[in-house]
Amino acid sequence: MTGDKKKTSLTLFIGGMTCAACVRHVEGALKTVTGVGAVTVNLATGKASVEYDPSLAGLADLKKAVEDMGYSAVYDTASLSVTGMTCASCVKNIERAIQSMPGVHSIVVNLSAGSARIEYAPAVTPLHDIIETVRELGYGAVEKIEGQAALDREQDAREEEIKRQKRNLIISWSLGLIVMLGMFQPYWILSSFVPEWMNNKVFLFLMTTPIVFGPGRQFFINSWNGLKRGLTDMNLLYATGIGAAYLIAVINTFFPEAGFGGSEATFYEAAALLTAFIILGRYLEAVTRGRTSESIRRLMKLQPKMARVIRDGVEIEIPAEAVEVNEIIAVRPGEAVPVDGKIIDGYSAVDQSMITGESLPVEKQTGDEVIGGTLNKTGAFRFKATRVGKDTALAQIIKLVEDAQTTRAPIQKLADRVAGHFILGVHIIALLVFVFWFFIGYDAWFTPETRLILTPYTLHGLGVFGFALLTSVTVLVISCPCALGLATPSAVMAGSGKGAEYGILFKGADAMEATARIQAIIFDKTGTLTRGQPSVTDVIAVEPFSRDEVLKLAAVAEKHSEHSLGEAIVRAHREKSGEPADASSFRAVPGHGVIAVFDNKEIQLGNRKLMAESAVGLEALTTDAERLETEGKTVMFVAIGGKPAGIVAVADTLKETSALAVTELKRLGIQVLMITGDNRRTAEAIARQVGIDRVLSEVLPEDKAGEVRKLQAEGLKVAMVGDGINDAPALAQADVGIAIGSGTDVAKETGHVILVKDDILDVVAALQVGRQTLGLIKQNLFWAFGYNTLAIPVGMGLLYPFTGQMVSPELAALLMATSSLSVTLNTLRMRGFVPGVRRAATMQGGT
Repeated sequence: MTGDKKKTSLTLFIGGMTCAACVRHVEGALKTVTGVGAVTVNLATGKASVEYDPSLAGLADLKKAVEDMGYSAVYDTASLSVTGMTCASCVKNIERAIQSMPGVHSIVVNLSAGSARIEYAPAVTPLHDIIETVRELGYGAVEKIEGQAALDREQDAREEEIKRQKRNLIISWSLGLIVMLGMFQPYWILSSFVPEWMNNKVFLFLMTTPIVFGPGRQFFINSWNGLKRGLTDMNLLYATGIGAAYLIAVINTFFPEAGFGGSEATFYEAAALLTAFIILGRYLEAVTRGRTSESIRRLMKLQPKMARVIRDGVEIEIPAEAVEVNEIIAVRPGEAVPVDGKIIDGYSAVDQSMITGESLPVEKQTGDEVIGGTLNKTGAFRFKATRVGKDTALAQIIKLVEDAQTTRAPIQKLADRVAGHFILGVHIIALLVFVFWFFIGYDAWFTPETRLILTPYTLHGLGVFGFALLTSVTVLVISCPCALGLATPSAVMAGSGKGAEYGILFKGADAMEATARIQAIIFDKTGTLTRGQPSVTDVIAVEPFSRDEVLKLAAVAEKHSEHSLGEAIVRAHREKSGEPADASSFRAVPGHGVIAVFDNKEIQLGNRKLMAESAVGLEALTTDAERLETEGKTVMFVAIGGKPAGIVAVADTLKETSALAVTELKRLGIQVLMITGDNRRTAEAIARQVGIDRVLSEVLPEDKAGEVRKLQAEGLKVAMVGDGINDAPALAQADVGIAIGSGTDVAKETGHVILVKDDILDVVAALQVGRQTLGLIKQNLFWAFGYNTLAIPVGMGLLYPFTGQMVSPELAALLMATSSLSVTLNTLRMRGFVPGVRRAATMQGGT
């Protein structure tokens, strides 16, 4: 930036503005930021146009000024497909380089997904500048686009990376094997069929040079690009190791008297095979890593390409993305449902397994909802589109899975801290190793019979410098932290994808890890453990009222209520006597009941608390009420003009899988609780039927979050399971909020975990997927840490005084590649994982 202050304009999306005063507040807040000039805020569009000096104010300053006033500021977001990353250092380098750009607010890079999510201001830093910076660091980068085009483009980029590394693999191994044969020509039986001229140092130089400056060229270029920005990554380790081995071999070939070990210390095969093994690791990682993201590709493939829309009475085929809300769409047998909607005509069975994990087709008729991407099996039907484009359930599921794979699990912080300082630490260790063997170790332990493991020749001609250098190069190569960087994100990708197969959506890696650590689960009763559609089971009257009169007055009082129990009473009256009359006034008393006025009489309908506040005596009804409550029914007292009239009992039947889910959770060592607004007798009766021992009864909706806090105060990791609407505060308070039966509104729930189906067995499945994923992460971290813990001392020559053998750089490269491959292959085991509860249900012929 020169001495002139250059103004830049950008647009912010402002959330939370409701009036002209909000506009003034936002404008005033932005103008207080040093370097900000003109500010224009538009209430209608919710946008703020800001002119500012980037040298004096940053994006974070602008965002903080708005948020400090109680509003939200949102920048543009973009997703990139990034290729060429190999370890956690690559992630750190990209994040640091992009984060330092003036128009970037935040960036999260995912190694396993090969993706980057960026929050930025395009007016300050265009996306193509960000992409160019990533490419200058030595990585491939293209913008992710949605839909099938994104699938094709991402697939093409991945295949191109695989092809590139395959070409490098063929070149490096073809020439590398020739170099190895030439170097070993005098040994074993090779001298009988390998010509002597292949052992000539100049020939070996000519064979090795194309490997180092061909397939190996990427390591040197990427290292240089990183160093220019003050960044280090695994490429620097590779370049240092390959470069040192090659340079010493060249010097000893053409200048044997230079003091670097002489003509015997020309280990060209070390440089050649080191490059070949590293390329092999890159190739295998590119192939296997692509498989961990197959869940996203499978979901994207479900998106139908065409839709048969009825316009002006004529069926026409149009692209599915062109369908508009409220359009009528025809679906024939065997066709995919193009978007979400509601059936208006016809009957069929629809296979929803790809979205919800249900094994059997679901019968659909007029009024039922259908989900885009599902398969129509038998009949034909027409439906009205209700959600299209980005709003469809499938699009929301894809976004949630992508978001989950972009985030980081808390357990990854340890790996990130280690990997962030690892490269520098390894170079320091390598330098210390060189110093030790040069000044102490060589004289103390070196013998002419020293061998490199798996090689036929001794190191009798290797001087002190060559030996010390060989050992330090081995340390550089063998200590690769690639496995450490892959351990967590690859498992998170696999776990989130596996969850999506069963209709279980985790809103981030942190939610997945938290789910695995849950110790107690609270189930909301109505609509979660029960079907949520109660019906009237008993009507008891007190003289002089009759049963019909009690039901009639109860229906009048509840006619305008939205509570499920009130709807059951109204429905029972309609079935028996038709539509109930309207009350002249109506008032709901939250957590207690309702009070209405009809025919100049006040009707009180509710629980004991309401009756007590209204001074209604219940002596004549107490025995019947307690009996009904013991049967698990919800009792509502009816009073007319302050005098008891009777009881209406309502029961909500349990879901078929509730008892099995509770049993399985207990088997997993989870404490299971039920929370409800019902009285204790009713609540305990329901709890007994499903096997729940601990009941939180008579809890008002606004007090549910408090009950969650009480459990957390006991030191428990708590999950709350509810419908995601009435239970929103409790879901948000819990360590894990699980929203069940979310249907097509998957992106609108408060929960951290969303279950697409209305089946609480999926709560068990979510825990099993979370635990399996966390187990994979721990296994991967164990192998990654274990490899480096064992490999680095071996590479340093710790065993050499006892065995007389050293690890060669090429063997170190093979071990390094094997460690990364083992982590990836371990993660791929998730592809065959089936939650135990689902496996059991399938064997029993269940859902």
